[in-house]
Amino acid sequence: MSKVIIIAEAGVNHNGSILLAKQLIDVAVGAGVDIIKFQTFSASKLVSKNAKKADYQINSTGNSESQYEMLKRLELSYENHIELLEYCNLKKIQFWSTAFDDESIELLKGIGIDTWKIPSGEITNLPFLKKIGSFNQKVILSTGMCYLNEIEEAVEVLINSGTPKNNITILHCNTEYPTPMEDVNLYAMLTIQKKFDVLVGYSDHTEGIEVAIAATAMGANVIEKHFTLDKNMEGPDHKASLEPNELVEMVKKSQVFRKKKILK
Repeated sequence: MSKVIIIAEAGVNHNGSILLAKQLIDVAVGAGVDIIKFQTFSASKLVSKNAKKADYQINSTGNSESQYEMLKRLELSYENHIELLEYCNLKKIQFWSTAFDDESIELLKGIGIDTWKIPSGEITNLPFLKKIGSFNQKVILSTGMCYLNEIEEAVEVLINSGTPKNNITILHCNTEYPTPMEDVNLYAMLTIQKKFDVLVGYSDHTEGIEVAIAATAMGANVIEKHFTLDKNMEGPDHKASLEPNELVEMVKKSQVFRKKKILK
């Protein structure tokens, strides 16, 4: 049984600081994850200037600034991407980032990204999927805001655009931050696997490591989990993220349970 692939989701937990981003890379390397992933976006392409924050963002960052202003502070420039990519190469860990718009796709393609993580919010963005699908590269698809028929349409668009089915991995996901335990429903991951006959995994927004480990025991090929240097830092995603010692423990236990896979 091959090991489960662990994606440590740094996301925007760098708070706009390259120094913090490099510290996150160091933590990911120390924990033994396979991939560290950031987010690539332009705030002006992602939200309107008067867009309200989500409740979880208000709870973690207050309401004194708009969502646009918050996201603007968290953007990474082209030069930032190059610096972080080179640092990851130095540290021998894979650098990934999630694109949220066409310009971000082009930026990542230009620096050599060859695996595409599609966030839950873009899974019904069919032109976005067609563009990525045309690259004939590996795609990891999060499903947090979808019905099963919408996942089916997304998979069809990717395949029809040029991505082979065996290049697609689908992650069960719930986009509530943090996700309550009663809303996890890991059996949805198995339903996806049966329905689409692809590799599957779990993008985890619960607190703690228990659900990620359970997903591994149930056969997840990929686990994605947010992490941070400190849950008490200011920023939208810190509170729903693992701290370094928790990330280490999750990696260790996930691989043990992968070897002792409980359910098929």
